Amino acid sequence: MKAIDTPPAGAALPEPPEPGVTKVTTSAPPAPRRTSKAEGATLNVFSHGILIVWAIMVVMPLLWAVMTSFKTDRAIFTSPWALPDKLHFENWSRAWTEAHMSDYFLNTVLVVGGSLIGTLLFGSMAAYVLARFDFPGNRFIYFLFIGGMSFPIILALVPLFYVLQNMALLNTLHGLILVYIAYSLPFTVFFLTAFFRTLPTSVAEAAFMDGASHTRTFFQVMLPMAKPGLISVGIFNFLGQWNQYLLPTVLNTEQDQKVLSQGLVQLAVSQGYKGDWSGLFAGLVMAMLPVLVAYIVFQRQVVAGLTAGAVK
Repeated sequence: MKAIDTPPAGAALPEPPEPGVTKVTTSAPPAPRRTSKAEGATLNVFSHGILIVWAIMVVMPLLWAVMTSFKTDRAIFTSPWALPDKLHFENWSRAWTEAHMSDYFLNTVLVVGGSLIGTLLFGSMAAYVLARFDFPGNRFIYFLFIGGMSFPIILALVPLFYVLQNMALLNTLHGLILVYIAYSLPFTVFFLTAFFRTLPTSVAEAAFMDGASHTRTFFQVMLPMAKPGLISVGIFNFLGQWNQYLLPTVLNTEQDQKVLSQGLVQLAVSQGYKGDWSGLFAGLVMAMLPVLVAYIVFQRQVVAGLTAGAVK
């Protein structure tokens, strides 16, 4: 006879199932499949390889232009990929003086500096009002700025020419500054409006309670808080205005008022006929260096400004 197992004394007896109810036993869900280390390493190598190839494609032409600017014309054609035998700084001095790169550089600094200050000032003021105040026509004005981003600038060249001519601003640096400001405002307002919306309203309310006016609150409280966004949009505007060629070609035709982009084209034509290729590359590097320096110096601020509004 088979012995019947009895539970020890004090042990809890299992509850009998209720009549008509079937007890269902569930098993634990399967663990999610983990990516193997080999797959992660392969993806990492592939992504790094793409970045390395992209960096080489971007950096190599810049380095080759800098290297060529210190060569002689003979060395440029006989050994284009070799290092210069010595640094020929006379190429740079010849481009700076004889090709009038100094005058073009000064005009560009004046135009871009004035337009950049005006763009950031007017753009931040408009963006602050559109982002912080509700009034009739708010969204309409905002979408007008957005529409300005999609408007082709080539369609406005002829009207701009006659407007500046009637206002006696044609072939002047201050007229070109005003055109640059108008050209850059749509993107600036669009960018800064989204940035001002992410800033805390409690700080502005505290300033109002302390008796600060709207002007003082904007310039002393809100504008310093928007510094990352101002630096980011300022870099983008600087790059676009420094490399602008179409607007000054149509609106600024006087020789002594030309900017750097116009001077480079004129230098390429004249030096090409003269065969002074070393001076041409020296002028090209002169125009390229300020853009590289500005981006390298403000690289962290640009990234911070682009990601500042991601998390409130």
